Amino acid sequence: MSLEDGPLSGLRVLEFGQLLAGPYVGTLLSDFGADVVKIEAPGAGDAMRDWGRLRHNDRSLWWSVLARNKSSVTLNLREERGQEIARQLVATADVVLENFRPGTMERWGLGPEDVHAVNPGAIYARVTGYGQTGSYRERAGFAAGGEAIAGLRYINGYPDQAPPRTGISLGDTLAAQSAFQGILLALYARDARGAAGQVVDASIADACFAMMESTVVEYEKTGVIREPTGPRLPRIAPSNVYQAKDGKWVVIAANHDTLWKRLAVVMGHPDFADDPRFATHHARGENEDLLDEIIGAFAAQHTAAELDEIVNAAGVVCAPVYTAQDIYDDPWFRERGLLVAHEDEVHGEMSMTGVVPKLTGTPGRIRRAARWTVGADTEDVLGGIGIEDAEIATLREGGIV
Repeated sequence: MSLEDGPLSGLRVLEFGQLLAGPYVGTLLSDFGADVVKIEAPGAGDAMRDWGRLRHNDRSLWWSVLARNKSSVTLNLREERGQEIARQLVATADVVLENFRPGTMERWGLGPEDVHAVNPGAIYARVTGYGQTGSYRERAGFAAGGEAIAGLRYINGYPDQAPPRTGISLGDTLAAQSAFQGILLALYARDARGAAGQVVDASIADACFAMMESTVVEYEKTGVIREPTGPRLPRIAPSNVYQAKDGKWVVIAANHDTLWKRLAVVMGHPDFADDPRFATHHARGENEDLLDEIIGAFAAQHTAAELDEIVNAAGVVCAPVYTAQDIYDDPWFRERGLLVAHEDEVHGEMSMTGVVPKLTGTPGRIRRAARWTVGADTEDVLGGIGIEDAEIATLREGGIV
């Protein structure tokens, strides 16, 4: 392996688990060159293969993104022989990744102590709803629960309405990114600082709570509970969404003295720059309702495309609120490599979500498409640890692989 294959090339990752949070960690690692071997149950494999609201060619579109760059190996971890083979595999791994409920891997003889007994340098990453410690560790954990208990749901939405969710599995993605960071830190500690293998304990609730800024200390010191505020942050003005003449929404943010002066000129009211009601950050906060009325009236005179052009040209923060179609049609997403052409064996040519973040010297990339056959790489991977084809055939007959 070379750095041209990605900064994590040469690292082997064993991915145990299913659905979203854990497997997305594997996707992030594989995007940057790690050899990710996904362990699936014989038969149907990961339930994520069938998830997603919309289907194409009677298959999930989500799987094409989540399973890219990975190998698929089947193992029945409920059987002793399957567990033995898994222990052989973890002996070859730099990272062992799992997202089962606490205690599951231990019951299979694949917990951290079992892994470190055969591979002391392995980084063992665990992604759960509530973490490996604390009184909530045994609870089932999906993104919805973690977002709720961490306070993320409460501050979202509008006052006096039910706390809404975002239209994506935000908690799962945040937990995966947290685990990804932890794995990279542990690898650095091992490879650059001589540390032993260790456990990365990431959870959905942890990752959501880490986004909550100063909300809890605000309550502790002032007794104030931060409430949902719709599309704006109170006293940070102007920064809101405004409806354009064509009915589309646009974000305009000028909550800084310099930006506000520029926006005042764009709106044809340069005198507003020094108006005592708007001249300072605190004054604008006190008059945020009036500012929204003024900017809303200005926005209503232009289409979203016109606002995007004229407000950005003035050096003021402005962005249209895009739909998936808007994203698809805007060439910037392809210029930036956020959408890349990709050939999938089920869906054909598709615009795949690109790799983030962008590295200039050792960038990540999509090296191969998702494996649609469950266990497509079983023979190759198990052969690599000395299991002969004849034994693999016997294991297949016995439902072990």
